[in-house]
Parts: sequence; structure tokens; C-alpha cells
Amino acid sequence: METARECADVFPSAVDRITIYKEPEMSTTTASATTLAQQLHRDPRLAEAKRLILAAVADHQRALHGVQPPRPELTGEYQQLLHEFGQLRGGALYFPYLSSGLGNGPWVELADGSVKLDMITGIGVHGFGHSHPALIEAGIDAAVSDTVMQGNLQQDTASVRFTRRLVDAACASGAGLTHCFLSTSGAMANENALKIAFQRNAPANRVLAFEHCFAGRTLVLSQVTDKAAYRQGLPDTIAVDYLPFFDADDPAGSINRTVRVFREHLYRHPGKYACLWMELVQGEGGYNVGDREFFLALCRLAREHHIAVIADEVQSFGRTTRLFAFQHFGLDAFIDIVTLGKISQVCATLFNEDYKPRPGLVSQTFTGSTWSILAGDVIVRTLLAEGYYGPHGRIAQLHQRFAGNLERLAQRFPQAISGPFGIGGMVAFTPFDGSADKAKMLCLRLYEAGLMSFIAGADPTRLRFLMPLGCVRDEHIDAATRIIENVLTEIDEEI
Repeated sequence: METARECADVFPSAVDRITIYKEPEMSTTTASATTLAQQLHRDPRLAEAKRLILAAVADHQRALHGVQPPRPELTGEYQQLLHEFGQLRGGALYFPYLSSGLGNGPWVELADGSVKLDMITGIGVHGFGHSHPALIEAGIDAAVSDTVMQGNLQQDTASVRFTRRLVDAACASGAGLTHCFLSTSGAMANENALKIAFQRNAPANRVLAFEHCFAGRTLVLSQVTDKAAYRQGLPDTIAVDYLPFFDADDPAGSINRTVRVFREHLYRHPGKYACLWMELVQGEGGYNVGDREFFLALCRLAREHHIAVIADEVQSFGRTTRLFAFQHFGLDAFIDIVTLGKISQVCATLFNEDYKPRPGLVSQTFTGSTWSILAGDVIVRTLLAEGYYGPHGRIAQLHQRFAGNLERLAQRFPQAISGPFGIGGMVAFTPFDGSADKAKMLCLRLYEAGLMSFIAGADPTRLRFLMPLGCVRDEHIDAATRIIENVLTEIDEEI
């Protein structure tokens, strides 16, 4: 268990936060040319309300600085809630997890009073941890906005700011992704990408994707996702052919094999491929990381045959040495469409001028909640401005810390840990023999001990971590490592 000395407050004092995280104002031509809404957001009463709310949150979250067991007086009601929710949703939760609504960075309190160290962050969604002051401020700004949701028919200026920021960042090193459409989920961002590619390259009606890829679980995306279990009982919707993913143990041979399979598909179905669907880092597939030369060979072949190149970055966005993974791999000149989500809070599909859809193809009543759009803008702005990127940036340092710790554990428990794998804010290892049963067993044992992780991949199944990049520190990674070590020691003694 962490002590207060070992784990001080994750966030700065509440008094300082207003100046640190102040929302940028819309530019105006004169001081008097302001809307009533702008005047509201400058009202000193709103600033004071923010200060008081943040101070109250800080006072209560200070006690959250280490793993805590459930409180006996709360467990009965908590178990009833879990059972009721399982009945209502038609199946039990993977973890017996119901948040209380308060956290402190990577530490999160559950409704039974227990405290967990969250190193999976909703599979990457809670990238700034729990109860982050900047996101609370964004929520307050959203609460006094006129609507809860932004939509295709009616949006506000926050949508302009956020889409501009995404487009500017995507084009920073030469990509032509000058258009951006917001959406409420990664699946919808991916659906939009497919529709855009199919329309532009009609009558082509097939997709090329990597083996072990994950694109989503909708009726169409379940066909792209390379997992038969997700398609059971569903009708076929689109034709998908698969390419071998990069093999880090044989880079040159891997390129040759995949290019050969690519050409075989082209020979079999000439002119039929609308897009090449690429996860540059396979998330659900087990944190398999690609290679620049590998991707370049495929992109050049796709370009030669007028096939759209789509980068699915719903999980990897923000987590490599650049904001976009395609930038990390230097693929700016080849990406026609990119999708993003999770850490960005609201999801998006970016595309170049050649793939601009005709009116009516892409339209959604909801494109994101006001809070998610404001929060996404804060997150992206912070990641770009505060030293997270580059070969020696904060994300690279965090990966080195976590990977190094796992390498040391692998030396002590060679039968229990293989790896690590992944890149940047995505870290994984193969537990034991890589079987799904043993990986799930370890995942649940770690949860009971206070550490949240999750499984990924198949043959082998791995244990993965998605660090809360906006708040995680070295001591949190070390605390997670100690929990893994303690649990593996217990399992060793049981065997």
C-alpha cells in the first residue's frame, strides 16, 4: 500500500488550477464585440464557483493515494447493485466495478469504498485519470452551456476549436488530412471511414485488413474485425481479405510475405478493393507494433492500385511518440483517412480532399456531448504543449519505466512473464503459457489486489495496460509493479 509520503497529491493545488487550465477565449475584433455567453464565461462568479468546486474535490480526493480494501458496511449494498446491473444489462460486468464518482489521478474509489490503481483506464478512455481538475473545469463550462449534446444540425464554437486543433495537428508534418468529422464512438468513426472509402472508390466493394485486427463490433465492423466469435449469428455484410501483420522477429521476410499475399489478393479480385485498413499498433490483437518499412511497402502498393489507406488509431491515438501513430511511423504522405478516439473523449474521422464525401453520406444527430468536446480539446492541447512527445518525451519515458520494470520481473518469474510488448502508453506482457484462461485468472487476481489491467490478443493472450498519461508518475508505475510481483509470488507459493 502506498503511503501519503510515497504518493503525494497527483494534481496541483486547487487554487492554482484556474490559471493553469483556463479555457482559451474566442478571438474578437474589439473588447465590446462579445456574446452574452462569452460574458458569462468571464463572470467572476463562475470563476469563484470553479475555485470552490475544485477546492472541495481536492479536499476529498487527498485520501485517495493507495490501494484500499472494501468497507464492510458498504459491501452488502454494493453486491446488490452489481447483481441488479447485471440483470438489467443482460450479463454481469467483467470486473465487479462500479465507481463512486471520485478519484485522484490513477487512483479510483469504488462504491464499496475500495480504491484501485487504474492502469487500464476504460481501455484507454480515461487517459487523464480520475477527477482531473482540467476536465472538471471543462465539465463546469459544459454545464453552463445551452445544450448537453452537439449534433450535425446544431453545433457550437467548441466544435470548431476542436476540429481545427485536430486538423492542424494531423497536417503538422505534411499529411493532407484537411477535413474532420466528429462522432460519439470509435465504431462510428470507423463506420464513417469505410463509407467514405467505399463511396470514393465505387464500385470497389472489398476491404484489405490485417490478421488479428479489431475495428469494432457493429454489423459491418464485425466483418472487418478478425475474430469469428464476434460474427456468430450475424449476416455477411462486406467482403474482407486479410494480410499477415508485421513479424518483429523477421522484418525483411515479413515484408516479402505480406506483399506477396497482397498481390495475390489483387490478382484474385482486380479493381475490387476500396481500402487498406491498417491498425499501426494492434490493440485488441495484443499490442503488436508495426514497422515503417513494412507499412511503406503496403502503402505504396495501395497507392499504385488506387486503394484508400485508412489508419485506425482509435486506441493508439495520443500514445506513441507523436500525437498520431501515422506520424510516428512517418506515413504522412500516404494516409487518406484516419480515425481516432478513446483518450480524445469524442471520436473523429479525418480525411483528405480526395475523399471528401458527397452530401448526405456522413451525418449524425449526435456528434458528441459538449463536455466531451471541451475535454477532448483540453487533452489534445495539453499533450501537444507539455512535453509528452518525441523520442525522449514523457510518453517514451513512461514506457521505458514500465517496460523496464516488467523486464526485471520477467527475470524473477521467467515462467510467468514473457515480454514486454507494445509502444509508448501501451504496454503488455504474455502471462504463463499465453492461454486465455491463465491470462484471465491473473487479470482478476491483480484486480482483487488493487491493480486494473485487461486482456488482449489470442494465441497468445496477453495482459495489457493503458496508462493514464495525463497524470501517471513513476511511483504509480512502481506501485503497479509491486502489485504484480506480490500476486505472482502468491501464485508461486500456491503452486
